[in-house]
Amino acid sequence: MDAHDAARLQASDLPSTSAWLRQEADPIWEATFAHPIVVGIGSGETPLENFIYFLRQDYQYLIAFSRVFAYAAAKAADLETIASFARLMQGTLEVEMALHRNFCARFDLAAQDLETTEPSPTTLSYSSFLLSIAQSGTVADILASILPCFWGYMQIGERLTQGSTPEGQPLYAEWIQTYAAQEYLELCAWLRSLFDRLTVGARPDDLKRYRRIFLTGSRYEYLFWEAARSMENWPV
Repeated sequence: MDAHDAARLQASDLPSTSAWLRQEADPIWEATFAHPIVVGIGSGETPLENFIYFLRQDYQYLIAFSRVFAYAAAKAADLETIASFARLMQGTLEVEMALHRNFCARFDLAAQDLETTEPSPTTLSYSSFLLSIAQSGTVADILASILPCFWGYMQIGERLTQGSTPEGQPLYAEWIQTYAAQEYLELCAWLRSLFDRLTVGARPDDLKRYRRIFLTGSRYEYLFWEAARSMENWPV
């Protein structure tokens, strides 16, 4: 996208910056929705060993994710937003990571097992990308980087709840419901709303940067599932 394209966006009929970015990333997101691991969670056909691999790597990812919220809180312009990001960090550390621990405990994996999991190449690369944006970017940049994760999981949850219950895998059904729950939908709506407010009247150069960040985050989301499919490890 060049500056002329970005200028046309500002005069377009798209309702918001986030809606435009979602449209731009649609081919990537559709590939993610069709990924065998994602589809298999909905049908119950994803092997448990792949799902456990995913949970262990996601636990490592969430550690970095929590640090991203700390940067966002530090850079926020008002107390309400600071408090919201602080709650988001606390919720990740105390709720979402606890969910992972509870899931893995069913397979005799303790919290220490999750904490000592070595990040895969994809997990390390994705986490490093998010932390780099968090350290060097604005709050809008940070939101552009994390929305593919939040919003993407919400849409996965919505799609999978429209199908049949995963055959013989109540754990998968629980996981799906987590990301289809009303509380999670409201969180995603708040993140989108904040991003759209912060990007009203954005300059073409800023829009180009948001697009690059959002597309990169979307591609990493796909790669994260692909790593779970291959159970990616360091080759040497």
